[in-house]
Amino acid sequence: MPTPAFVADTIQKNSAGLVSDWLAELKALAGGADHRISEGELKDQGTEFIDLLAAAASTGSDITAEPWRPVREFLERTSRSRALQGFSSSETATFVFSLKRPLFERIRQGTKDPASVAESTWAVTEMLDKLGLHTVSIFQKSREEVIVRQQEDLLELSTPVVKLWDGVVALPMIGTLDSARTQVVMESLLQRIVETGSEIAIIDITGVPTVDTLVAQHLLKTVTAIRLMGADCIISGIRPQIAQTIVHLGIDLEGITTKATLADALALAFKRSGLTVTRAKTA
Repeated sequence: MPTPAFVADTIQKNSAGLVSDWLAELKALAGGADHRISEGELKDQGTEFIDLLAAAASTGSDITAEPWRPVREFLERTSRSRALQGFSSSETATFVFSLKRPLFERIRQGTKDPASVAESTWAVTEMLDKLGLHTVSIFQKSREEVIVRQQEDLLELSTPVVKLWDGVVALPMIGTLDSARTQVVMESLLQRIVETGSEIAIIDITGVPTVDTLVAQHLLKTVTAIRLMGADCIISGIRPQIAQTIVHLGIDLEGITTKATLADALALAFKRSGLTVTRAKTA
């Protein structure tokens, strides 16, 4: 009997028992029940995988072939969901690898021919190893996508553009500036300038720990972009240490207005806007 047909027949005839033993094996390897996924959902996934595996295995062992597409798609969905649920790559791969022992037992029970047992066992090992590696590959891609999305969300959250007054917006910077963050800063600030019709933008770098040549270049690019939009820019938060660093590095900030504090920058913005702030007289 051809090995693929025998393996597929073994899976199909023992599907219910395989699912039960497989989930028990998976639970034992995990050290108990996993709160991240319910037993009912896990059983449904196991049953679906066994049915898809039986159908695909009857066509051969090449998991890249078209008949194996439903199996690959199932594993891709499962890997992505586990990536979002907080599973590790090894835990996700174990979902496939833990099927080996129960399936080996069914193969040994299905035939007494040692050669057939050995051949079928090797075929199952290769098949599940390939599926396990495919699962890990998809899991890693999914985790990378999640990390990229989280980084983008953090960049957006870390660059809030605040409207301080009519015609005046401010961007308080916290943390280091790199190329990716500078791009987000530019887009957020320029978009906010357009939305509010502001003529003055204040970039406050009080929360930026250090200013080196690269950070200064990023600031200069942002200032240039703001000026191209027809607005003026003031950089505040120039502490003594940062001022000394800028001088030692020979960074040219000529033509850019700088202030020590955000309050000083706001006062200058009011002055340029023709506004005067006075204390209200007490009764």
